[in-house]
Amino acid sequence: MKNTPAHSQIRNKFYYIFLIILIITTSCSKKITFQNSVVVPAARGTVQLKTDKNKNYNIDIDLTDLAEASRLTPAKQTYIVWMITDQNTTKNIGQLNSSKTGIANKLKASFHTVSAFKPTKIFITAEDEQSIQYPSELVILSTDFFNN
Repeated sequence: MKNTPAHSQIRNKFYYIFLIILIITTSCSKKITFQNSVVVPAARGTVQLKTDKNKNYNIDIDLTDLAEASRLTPAKQTYIVWMITDQNTTKNIGQLNSSKTGIANKLKASFHTVSAFKPTKIFITAEDEQSIQYPSELVILSTDFFNN
């Protein structure tokens, strides 16, 4: 079958559409690695940030080799995820699930939230309660400051 000019034009249009979609999706997504932890040295993780069409920030965290908060010294009740915004305010954005099907069973955890605030740093602390307003000094994992 011969390649006609009409086929070439259609193929070129699909190629350009694919490139545009690829550029849009990769430019709105950023993956950041947590620094190594002094408190839980085996813990590893990444943060993926995506901006949606409403200019909100989707924050997805995946962690591995994270010990239960109750096994830390001193023992804690939960892990809290914090973000520092572009306004230099620190916000409690949620609690990591530490149920028997979560961290305790596989030493893995994930977290998802959406924020209207632009994050510039994400960190996780071990805490005695989930509704805490200010982070303790027991930082488990932290990213460097980043620009989104």
